[in-house]
Amino acid sequence: MASNMDLVKLDSQIVSLRTGGTLNESEVKDLCEHAKQILHKEKNVAEVPCPVTICGDIHGQYYDLQELFRIGGECPDSNYLFMGDYVDRGYYSLETVTLLVALKVRYPTRICILRGNHESRQITQVYGFYDECLRKYGNANVWKYFTDTFDYLPMTAVVANQIFCLHGGLSPSIDTLDHARQLDRVQEVPHEGPMCDLVWSDPDDRCGWGISPRGAGYTFGQDITEQFTHVNNLSFISRAHQLVMEGYQWQHNDKVVTIFSAPNYCYRCGNQAAIMEVPDNVDNLRGQDGGIQAKVKFAQFDPAPRDENWHKSPRTPDYFL
Repeated sequence: MASNMDLVKLDSQIVSLRTGGTLNESEVKDLCEHAKQILHKEKNVAEVPCPVTICGDIHGQYYDLQELFRIGGECPDSNYLFMGDYVDRGYYSLETVTLLVALKVRYPTRICILRGNHESRQITQVYGFYDECLRKYGNANVWKYFTDTFDYLPMTAVVANQIFCLHGGLSPSIDTLDHARQLDRVQEVPHEGPMCDLVWSDPDDRCGWGISPRGAGYTFGQDITEQFTHVNNLSFISRAHQLVMEGYQWQHNDKVVTIFSAPNYCYRCGNQAAIMEVPDNVDNLRGQDGGIQAKVKFAQFDPAPRDENWHKSPRTPDYFL
C-alpha cells in the first residue's frame, strides 16, 4: 500500500494510465517521491515469492504492455516481476513507465521492477525517453523525476530462492548473491564494474568470460553459469536484454532463459513476445524431473491490435543496443 499517499487519487490515476492517459508534472513528481521511499527499502537482491509472472524488455511499447496484462492478468490479480528496459525506442516510454511505477506504489508486494541498462540518464538521452519527455511536457523535469527514481530500482531478484532474475547477466566481480547484496546501487549505472555487468552482460556459446560487443559488460559461457548456479544453490537464471524471435530462449543446458516481452520490436523486427509464469508449488521441485524448468510455462503473444489512438512518430527509431 502506498505510504501516506491518497489511495483514492492513486487508484483514479491508475485507471487513467491503463487507458493511455498521462499525469501532470506535479503528479509525476509526487508519484516518484513515493516510489523512491518504497524502492529504497527493497534489497539489491529482491526476494520474490511464487506464483509470479516474469517479464522482459518493454521499451515503450505501451499498447503491447496492455496486451501483456490482458494475457497474464492485471496487477494485483497476478503478481509480476519485470526485468528492466521500460523506456526508449518505443513511442510510449512515458505512459509505460508511469503505469509500472504507479502499480509499484499502489501494490508494492505484488509487482517487482528491476533496473535495466536503459534505466539510466546517459542512455535515455540518446535512445528516446528524454526527447519524449521534452515533447510531451515541454521541459526535462519529468525525465529527471523518473531517472532519479531509476537509481533506487533493485538490480536483481531471486524467485522462490531458486531463480536468479536480472536484466543482463553475470559479472566476474560477483561470485555469490551476497556480493550482489553488498552493492551500493543508488547511483547512475557506472561505465564498468559489477552494477554495469548486471545490466549489460550476455550469455555466450563460448566458455569463460569474453569481451562484450556492446562495449559494456561481458559475455559469459556455460561454465560460468553452471559455477554460479551451483555455488548459489540456484535452479536457473532468468534474464532479458536480448531480442529472441520466439519471445523466450533457453541456453546453457537450460540454466539460462532469455525473456523478451516487446513484440515486433521497434515496430519492425517481427518477433513474438513472451512472459514466464512460475507456479506456486515450485519450492519442493529442486532435482525432480527437470526441476522448475519443466514446471514454468511461457505465454507468447503478438503485437496488440492498433486502434485509432495508435500513431507512429514521424521517424522510426533506427537504433539497436
